[in-house]
Amino acid sequence: MLRSMYSGISGMKNFQTKLDVIGNNIANVNTYGFKKGRVTFKDTMNQTISGASAATQNKGGKNPMQVGLGSTIASIDTIDTQSSLQTTGRALDLAISGDGYFVVKQGQSQMYTRAGNFYLDDNGTLVTGEGLKVQSYNQNGQLEDITVNVNALLPARETTQLVMKGNLPVDAKGNSELLQQIKVVDGDGMEHVIDLTIKPVNAQNGEWNLAFEDKSTTVAPQSRTITVGRDTVISGFDLTVSDGLGGTKTITVNIPLDQLTKNGGSMDANAYPDGNTQGALESFNIGSTGEINGVFSNGLVLTLGQLALAKFSNPSGLSKVGNNTFQESVNSGTANINVPGEGRGSIASGALEMSNVDLSEEFTEMITAQRGFQANTRIITTSDEILQELVNLKR
Repeated sequence: MLRSMYSGISGMKNFQTKLDVIGNNIANVNTYGFKKGRVTFKDTMNQTISGASAATQNKGGKNPMQVGLGSTIASIDTIDTQSSLQTTGRALDLAISGDGYFVVKQGQSQMYTRAGNFYLDDNGTLVTGEGLKVQSYNQNGQLEDITVNVNALLPARETTQLVMKGNLPVDAKGNSELLQQIKVVDGDGMEHVIDLTIKPVNAQNGEWNLAFEDKSTTVAPQSRTITVGRDTVISGFDLTVSDGLGGTKTITVNIPLDQLTKNGGSMDANAYPDGNTQGALESFNIGSTGEINGVFSNGLVLTLGQLALAKFSNPSGLSKVGNNTFQESVNSGTANINVPGEGRGSIASGALEMSNVDLSEEFTEMITAQRGFQANTRIITTSDEILQELVNLKR
């Protein structure tokens, strides 16, 4: 009779643990990136009263007789399912659509999270609400802190190259002409607008004339005849531009030609200069593959970093360490870190992942746990009454 009492006690303990997990789930119903827990049970030891016997010629086999000694916790699982995304419109609110975890660091301690409500600290470092530094994945495959300096100035860079791309058709007429305005930057960081005129000399042979002119000067256009398909680059070509004081200065550039074609059809060649004027960071945004794009006042858009995402063989095996973060365990597998989209989820900027707790499911589980707890208390009280009857036999 005492076996039933101890079985009831084990059942009460287990259902109490289940209620603890349910309570934690409900408490985190609005916690961003939270992954709910689930408790499963298993029976514990069984006392064998009579073992099994095999069949003989004269008699059939007999099953074992065993009395169970209660239940115990089989597992407390972390349910790592995707939850819905809530739009916030805030640039630094990020959600992962698919597999993966953000990588964050505190010193040398590396942790992982699905909660993407990030902030910039006083140094412009991207951090979590607890100050953990969000990591980027650089071109060398190394992790590094992400810094967005809102006061950053992009220095001016002189134009040294004009890359020609596009098609100059062999069937172009003699009066065909292509005019393009390009912007180049001199060594002092000043921007100049150059008119580029492309005219056929002998289109059938791929011969074309390129003429460059700064109309703010009185200098005649600088021109050069090229043969498409034969000439690969014009080296050391001098562009004459205004110095802004009534005089002129020279910008020396190389003009690669190997990306020009001479197919029949449209005439759509263009020149693409490098170089830029000085620019201040005006804004930034985060793309679906985790790239942080800085928009500068000079019109350039540069990548300031790219978020790292970690993927695990067994994400349910991660250890919860509080503050919406996880750490590797011996059963989670080693973090496989790369950029979003490389076998990992994509980044949804301006959104946060909600908790995957379903209140209707949790309340239903709460009811079954409560009834299970009550039923086990009845086992204990019934066993106690039987013990009381035995004590009363002495009277």
